[in-house]
Amino acid sequence: MNYSIKSRIWIESNGKVLLGHGRIELLKAIDQYGSLSKAAKALQLSYKKAWQLVDAVNKSAKQPVTINSIGGKNGGGMQLTDYGKNLIKIFETINENCWAFLDEQLKKIKTF
Repeated sequence: MNYSIKSRIWIESNGKVLLGHGRIELLKAIDQYGSLSKAAKALQLSYKKAWQLVDAVNKSAKQPVTINSIGGKNGGGMQLTDYGKNLIKIFETINENCWAFLDEQLKKIKTF
């Protein structure tokens, strides 16, 4: 038998999702493209859905995760704050540690 273990984690704040895999991917895309609309397009999300996700993260976080720049010659954009960049790193570390723990636990079933 070849066993595998599956899991998804997310972090909540006051009963509302702060971060999860999809939100992290969106934040990383915003960081890469400097724009919510470009990030949404790259992830095949509607702009409205992407905006709702970013808005929910910003409302649940202790500090703003993104900052907007208003149009102009090159149009507007969105960047991550240092706080937002650190949240990504922390979430990814938690996720890696979770997977390491789960892989270790799976060994118990494989050896039983």
